[in-house]
Amino acid sequence: MLKEGTRVQLRNILYLTDFSEPSRAALPFAAALARTYGATIHALHVLTPAIPATCPDAVQADEELASAEMAKVESQLADVVHDTGMTKWVPLWPAVEQAIMYQHIDLIVIGTHGRTHAQKLLLGSFAEEIFRRASVPVLTIGPGVQKEIANRGIFRDVLFATDFSKPCQAAAPYAVSLAEENHSRLMLLYVAAEPATSEQGKIGISDVMHGLHDVVPTEARARCHPVAIVKYGKPADRILEVAVERQADLIVLGVRNAAGHLEAATHLDRATAHKVVVQAPCPVLTVRG
Repeated sequence: MLKEGTRVQLRNILYLTDFSEPSRAALPFAAALARTYGATIHALHVLTPAIPATCPDAVQADEELASAEMAKVESQLADVVHDTGMTKWVPLWPAVEQAIMYQHIDLIVIGTHGRTHAQKLLLGSFAEEIFRRASVPVLTIGPGVQKEIANRGIFRDVLFATDFSKPCQAAAPYAVSLAEENHSRLMLLYVAAEPATSEQGKIGISDVMHGLHDVVPTEARARCHPVAIVKYGKPADRILEVAVERQADLIVLGVRNAAGHLEAATHLDRATAHKVVVQAPCPVLTVRG
């Protein structure tokens, strides 16, 4: 259970963009969160060393194009506190790591494409490294996110999938806070392997229901309208199913880092997190614990 008064504060949001369509789709979410929390957006584009320095004309053209695209981003952030920056000719992760440290980043917002090939889920290479390495929460806007969610500018229905592990405990304050700030319904989901048939199993599910309700502090319950849900089957499938059925605007997952790789806690394994991000009809917030 969260401690009474536990609240998330977002002061600095890092919006990463490569000026692609997925990045453009992510911008309204970064802006909406900045308005909600009174945060500053730090928009960053990383010019990676793809063009040889021996081609100065091409290098200059690439920089000029990036500057023009960043000006478009800045025009869309006119109503929120923001700054923009470009890091030139360095690898992606060192630039992002430096921004996290020096800008005191609390949250990263990123758009990504996704695809399924030979039953292996993949994220866009730009987002993949951030997922694997970022120490702060990451809000990913995948290819299946519905545009009307961004147009609303708020999360009306928040889905938090939990197995009560340490990473999920780290993610819970974000789910509760976002639901509170938006006066949203907070759906608390636990996915079990199979329906309980024995009395002992039924007692276990009863404990799960109590545990789900205990995720939300008493003082927050009137503002986030918690609903406890237990489903059976494969976690990713059930999470996506509930997100569609209950028209979730946001999914929150607790994940753990293992040897530098993004992995979700306990039954929420790495493949589950990837599948949810790639196929979700709404943004997905991953929080490492």
